[in-house]
Amino acid sequence: MAGRPCLIGIPYDASSSFLRGAAGAPPHVREALFSPARSLWTEDLRDLGAEGGLTDAGDLDLPPDGEARVAIESGIRAIVEEGDFPIAVGGDHSISYPVIRAVALAHGPLTILHVDAHPDLYDVFEGDRYSHACPFARVLEEGHARRLTQVGIRAGNQHQREQALRFGVEAIDMRAWELGVRPEIHGPLYISVDLDGLDPAFVPGVAHPEPGGLTVRDVLGMIQAAPVPIVGADVVELCPSRDPLGLTAVVAAKIVKELAGRMLG
Repeated sequence: MAGRPCLIGIPYDASSSFLRGAAGAPPHVREALFSPARSLWTEDLRDLGAEGGLTDAGDLDLPPDGEARVAIESGIRAIVEEGDFPIAVGGDHSISYPVIRAVALAHGPLTILHVDAHPDLYDVFEGDRYSHACPFARVLEEGHARRLTQVGIRAGNQHQREQALRFGVEAIDMRAWELGVRPEIHGPLYISVDLDGLDPAFVPGVAHPEPGGLTVRDVLGMIQAAPVPIVGADVVELCPSRDPLGLTAVVAAKIVKELAGRMLG
């Protein structure tokens, strides 16, 4: 059987700045994804509930500190070793580093499409090299990305700009996106979606809302247009305490569903 998309919850937010709460996100995304109010058919009419569709590895049991990174990498490695494609639901964005590390060790250096309001390229943030503001610096330092393209950026600074130049990151900020610039994608592909990359009008339930962002359709379009196999993905930074109507969880579930469908071909 060909590789299947596999959902896995990463309930970790000990590397968050400003506000914690993202560790509680996985059950909310799962509830929205499997709700009887919606179906498991994707927009290109793939039935994720059919045999060979989406599988679910449950949530990892993680300590509330940096030791979690080892457990995250191990949990993702178990999925990859089965020949499946992990869709990690965080959790804060720091989880991307151990998830990408595990996927890249199996598939080689990845092309990474990173949707975010923030570059997350700090060398160190608030004394923590593994902060949710730093994961892509760690990924690039270790050579796990052959190419990193960031879309939706609108809250960077000079340090992160210097980091982007240092690592050769392609940044499509919102001004460039509005002018029609689009990413060029080559595989194998990993997609990382920080929900605050979308405009807060669509995803109010995030810790760091930044106006002027992408629409839900913008993000779905990038996923659906990916011309190469997607071998892993994450959807992160849902903060349930800021999502009382569950709208952000519904958007996260929709993104997960379309990621899974694209992984199937």
